[in-house]
Amino acid sequence: MELEVLRISSQADSTNGILFDITDGARKFLCYTIEDEFRAEKIRGETRIPEGKYKLTLRTEGGFHSRYSAKYGDWHRGMIYVNDVPNFEWILWHTGNTDESTAGCLILGSSQNENITKKDGFVGASVVAYKKVYPAIADAIIAGEEVTVKYIDYDYRDGGKFLTPQPPRIGSGAGSVKKIL
Repeated sequence: MELEVLRISSQADSTNGILFDITDGARKFLCYTIEDEFRAEKIRGETRIPEGKYKLTLRTEGGFHSRYSAKYGDWHRGMIYVNDVPNFEWILWHTGNTDESTAGCLILGSSQNENITKKDGFVGASVVAYKKVYPAIADAIIAGEEVTVKYIDYDYRDGGKFLTPQPPRIGSGAGSVKKIL
């Protein structure tokens, strides 16, 4: 299973994004996301993880796992865990509403408010989104499939890279984007 988090707006306190399943070569929308903001230098509990591709597994220990097991019962089989993130530990996907609900983790939501005028950003109906997204990912991991997520930065950051639209290639019928450093 292949997933993508497209980061679309990083502001002073939060990053808004969109989660897709791209397993079959087409983008299938799953939910909205919110996480901590971009920082050139990491501040513990206040910085999103680096852009990149990561393996997902289930973590069956720790406080989140215990709370979710109590809340969801047998339906919950472990926290979605983002593995091997440089300089980060215990990055999970879970419920919440603003960047205050996360310390580098990804929060899932069924609705989203922009994070320009509301600095903490906001995703709503987080439990609904979690219940929608979690089962397929957990099932794939338990079945022994390799499950990966690619975090892609499409947001502009002062001093950072940003993406600009490029003209369509001859015969492609579609545009592309080019990373500018």
